[in-house]
Amino acid sequence: MKRSSFLFTSIAAAASLFTASCEKPDAQNEAAKLNYPYKAGATVAMIADVVKNVAGDTAQVTGIIGEGVDPHLYKPTSSDVKLLQASDIVFYNGLNLEGKMGDVLVRVATAGKPVVAVTERLLQDPSYVMTDKAEHYDPHVWMHVGGWSKATEVITEALVKFDPANADSYKKRGTEYMAELKKLDDYGIKVCATIPKKRRVLVTAHDAFNYMGRAYDLEVRGIQGVSTESEAGLKDINDLVNFLVDNQIPAVFVESSVSQKNVRALVEGARAKGHEVKIGGELFSDAMGKTGTYEGTYIGMLDHNITTIVRALGGEAPEKGLNGKLSK
Repeated sequence: MKRSSFLFTSIAAAASLFTASCEKPDAQNEAAKLNYPYKAGATVAMIADVVKNVAGDTAQVTGIIGEGVDPHLYKPTSSDVKLLQASDIVFYNGLNLEGKMGDVLVRVATAGKPVVAVTERLLQDPSYVMTDKAEHYDPHVWMHVGGWSKATEVITEALVKFDPANADSYKKRGTEYMAELKKLDDYGIKVCATIPKKRRVLVTAHDAFNYMGRAYDLEVRGIQGVSTESEAGLKDINDLVNFLVDNQIPAVFVESSVSQKNVRALVEGARAKGHEVKIGGELFSDAMGKTGTYEGTYIGMLDHNITTIVRALGGEAPEKGLNGKLSK
């Protein structure tokens, strides 16, 4: 659906049942009956990581779609459905990222569970949310640290509303986490500015980096569209090869959750025309790194992406990234 999201609207309508119930006099009493840690479900790891940081030990947070998995194509399993139905509160991205999970999310919301779209605040600003040529929403808002800070605000307020007994703790942790995001955003602005202007072109497997490009002044070219369900044609690849050659772009990037085939075709096509293009590194687009690693956190994921891009395109960034924790 163009611009307006049927999935987003349907879940929001069902979730309004929860909002209405919260206005009843016994809502505070229901919150007081929570068994700690309560269960919080999240569709993708980038959301789950923020919820963990804000909720602390009051919640057991479980993400559905893990490392190296493409959420655009993911179909929920029976165990995923059970996990979401057993959750006390559920967080999802919205903007049609979880299109194939839509029915499950609607069912959970209709059952009276709070189901929260973390992008709801961003949608209030029509100039912020990006779209593709067909005017479909670009759901990759986590690629802009400032945008994901707004999502953190939504998550914090949802937890405060859900569990008011721990409101002060949620607010404190949310504020502290957003301060760390601000440091990361400042780092991105600083190091991306060191890339020579003619080299500020980010070529990847699919259009997952447009929010990052807008924030850090990078021209973004994806072989596929904002969803990996779209197919790249031979003309698309040939046009991009010509662009690489004509502009002497030094590097292109593969993604951890998307096939490398098309990107490697670009490298071979450019080589056939006498221009050597290297694989600048593997970026995390729709999934984070391995659980338990720095890159397996949202901050680590973005630190890795920013640092890898800058260094490959000829800019200046520390090898170990902002926090000195990157794996090399």
